[in-house]
Amino acid sequence: MDLYDAIRDLQQERDKLTQLIESLEEFQRTGSLPRPIRRGRKTMGEDERKNVSERMKKYWEERKARDTAAG
Repeated sequence: MDLYDAIRDLQQERDKLTQLIESLEEFQRTGSLPRPIRRGRKTMGEDERKNVSERMKKYWEERKARDTAAG
């Protein structure tokens, strides 16, 4: 491990510790921890949900027709 990598790793650890300290200070002030940043799936709006629904209905209709014809 060269010096550059060691410095980068220590800076990342420092950033994590700083964030943890800030969270604990917030908890001390308010009695509750701040909400974590949400990761993963995003919520869908009504229009997006409708589009997905229509697309899936079409998909299943086509699949049902294909399966019926094949079997």
